[in-house]
Order: sequence, then C-alpha cells, then structure tokens
Amino acid sequence: MNRFGITLGDPCGIGPEITLKALRAHPEYLDRCVVFGSAELLCHYGRLLGCGFPIRTVERPFDCGDGCLNVVDPNPVSLEEIPVGRVSPVGGRCAFLAVRAAIDAALKKEISLIVTAPLNKEALHLAGYPYAGHTEIFGEFAHGDSYAMLLWSEKLKVIHVSTHVSLRKACDACRKERETEVIRLADRTLKKAGYEKPRIAVAGLNPHAGENGIFGDEEIVEIAPAVELCRADGVDVVGPLPPDTVFLRALNCEYDVVVAQYHDQGHIPLKLLDFDGGVNITVGLDVLRTSVDHGTAFDIAGKLVAREDSMLKAIEIGEKLHH
Repeated sequence: MNRFGITLGDPCGIGPEITLKALRAHPEYLDRCVVFGSAELLCHYGRLLGCGFPIRTVERPFDCGDGCLNVVDPNPVSLEEIPVGRVSPVGGRCAFLAVRAAIDAALKKEISLIVTAPLNKEALHLAGYPYAGHTEIFGEFAHGDSYAMLLWSEKLKVIHVSTHVSLRKACDACRKERETEVIRLADRTLKKAGYEKPRIAVAGLNPHAGENGIFGDEEIVEIAPAVELCRADGVDVVGPLPPDTVFLRALNCEYDVVVAQYHDQGHIPLKLLDFDGGVNITVGLDVLRTSVDHGTAFDIAGKLVAREDSMLKAIEIGEKLHH
C-alpha cells in the first residue's frame, strides 16, 4: 500500500492552491493521492488554475478511482462560508477535522503517509481545538512513546527538543531524558532516509553552550550526560556545542543533523537558508507526517501566486522515509 494523503490545512490560506499546483506539476501522484479537506474549494481553485483533472468526493481512501483527484471531505462547507485570507473558526474547524480524518485513515492502514498543508493556530483555537499546531495534534491522536519536530532541507537538518511553548518553558524542557529521546529519534530517522551512521551535533541552550557553567548549567547537568549516554549506545553524537556556530558547521558538512533546544533556535537558520525547500516532519509516531515548512500566508491567499516547492519536497521526503 503506497497511497498517501494530503490535508488542505486552513481553507482560508494557501493550502488548497499549493496542493493543486503540486499535483498539476506531478500528475503521476493523482492515482496514489487522497486529499482531505473541502471538495468545493478544491473545485473552485481547480477552475481558477486550469487543472485538467476531475475532482471526485469519496467516503474513504480505498474508494478512490484512477485518473482523478479523490477527496475525503469530513466537513463540507460552501464557498460563501470560507473567508479567504482571514482567520476564522470555520478555517480552524475544517483544518482540524481534515487532520483527524487523515490520521484515522493512516491508523487503519488506508494511507501510508500524511502530508499537511499549513493551518492557523489562532483559527484552531477559535474553533475550540486547544492545540499548538500539527505536531501536537499528531502527538495526541497517533501513537508513539515519544515524538519530535524535525526540519529537513538539503542544506540543513534540525530536530527540536521543544517547539510550541514559551521560551521560559523551553528552558525547563531541557532535561536529560528528553535530550536522549531526541538524539535517538534523529539517529533512527536519518538511518531510515539512508544515512548509514548519521553525524549528530547537539546545540547548547545558553550562549557559548554555558561557558563551563558561567552562563548556566543546563549543558553540564542535563545535555552532556544525555550525549554521553547515547554515545555509549553507539550513536555518533557530539555536544553540547555553542549554538552560534554549530549550524554553520552543519552547513559545512561536519554534521548531518543538529539537535536544537527550542523552536526559534532551529527554525531561524533553516528558514534563512532554505525557506521554500524546507520540510517539517513529525518523527517517532506510528503515523508518518511531513509538511510544508511555512504558514497559511493569508496575505496572498486567493491570489494564485503561492509556490508549491515545499509541498512537493514534503511528498518526496515522506515517500523516502516510508520506503
């Protein structure tokens, strides 16, 4: 079974547009792809973009026919109900229910991979779903002892100890047990992608990685012991290293992936280097999920200028990790 799903994300954003553009660029995906989201909105954008393939609503992924775009629509709404370019409860509800339907299909082995278009966290909360984002939704409804967010690009790969929490809480999340989990998740994920012995660098939390305790002791008390534990298990990992140079060293091919201690520490260098080509991966769960590494872009929604590069990369990396 090699059928994969795409969730449209917030229908008020660019998700429907980049999904159709990706499938238009690679029509060979049509026979293996199921889209979860608004069928009426896809038909609307399909007409605007001049897509040559028919769009068909199905109840379950295994009902899919060949030669058309098959859509599971768990929350049918009319075009008039979708305020394109604006934050709304409707957008949050559509996005959440599409993700839930896709996770359900993956758990039933009807699809092998979920590729997600962006959702909006404010819209999600307005709709009554108190999740910080996709990673947390998958963590709630899929299964796994631990999970993490990994950003993947050809230039740089970064996995995070913490993501959507305040910076104050992110500091508290730097614990030996969590550091160990994330290092091992990085090692397993890159091995699945074909790296025989991934070279992993762990960034410090504090400036200069704490400067031997002068600027903080998290490196000494929590991070270094986790690194040593993983090294004893045969993982090729070093650190904690000063965060202001470790990403440059990875860019220069000293390391294959960097363990970042919090959201912006990892996101800023990767988005600076490869904004359009980055892919967001949730690793450690029994449901494989990859995603575009950008937001809903409400400012350009409906203008037909959004680029599908990250969506195509998310499909490509997802299929590589699945096989």
